[in-house]
Amino acid sequence: MVKIGEKIEEFELDAYHSDETKRINTSKLLGKWVVLAFYPADFTFICPTELEELAENYDEFKKLNTEVLSISTDSVFVHKAWHETSQAIKKVKYPMLSDPTGKVSKQFGCYIENEGHSTRATFIIDPDGILKYIEMHDNSIGRSAKEILRKLRALQFVRENPDHVCPASWEPGKKTLIPSLELVGKI
Repeated sequence: MVKIGEKIEEFELDAYHSDETKRINTSKLLGKWVVLAFYPADFTFICPTELEELAENYDEFKKLNTEVLSISTDSVFVHKAWHETSQAIKKVKYPMLSDPTGKVSKQFGCYIENEGHSTRATFIIDPDGILKYIEMHDNSIGRSAKEILRKLRALQFVRENPDHVCPASWEPGKKTLIPSLELVGKI
């Protein structure tokens, strides 16, 4: 499983995107930030709420030089059928990747072997292909696109300002911290 601070292993998967099937290779995304949103399955209850919220914020992600990729173990044909029948999923303009063997889900450590699908997991990868953020939780609760955006902005800020760190709930324009070695041992 890839860990924070490690370069991700390149992968290529089929995707349903812009009304057609395409091959998406992560090597083509170098130079951009990438949000990988793993979800359990199409035609479920929580998943469309999350993918719709990501879709509603997709323009904001794009302004931040970020590509969003949703990934499930469903086929591109199931993604297409879901896109054609769900009002929420019709809003999705980002690639919906298909990981039918679970290979990529396993690579990221979010595959549930005895169920044949992924946990709800979010990964943020920097423009150099380095994993910077992981969130993984029980499939009974959904994630927040606004919180993913907040964390993405914080990661971008510290990349551009490596001597700074962002405190809890940091938002752009708020104060950051500059760690000092002089404080070590005095706390």
